[in-house]
Amino acid sequence: MSLLKRLEPLWLLLVIVGCLNWAIIALFDTNVLSNIFGGGTATDVVYVIVGFAALMFVPRLLEEMHLGDRLRASH
Repeated sequence: MSLLKRLEPLWLLLVIVGCLNWAIIALFDTNVLSNIFGGGTATDVVYVIVGFAALMFVPRLLEEMHLGDRLRASH
């Protein structure tokens, strides 16, 4: 669990990059990531990494919402 906590700044940076990319797509119809990495596999890999980074925040979200406590108490 400590490794996940140490990597949180990296996950946060990747999630912010992904969010900004989607905002730019919505506002200006320009995909910055595909402009940087091309339209092929490299862009897909970057999207998978950004999605994985977002999933890494699920335990933190559950912890902040105290849902983990409720799930453990119900068992």
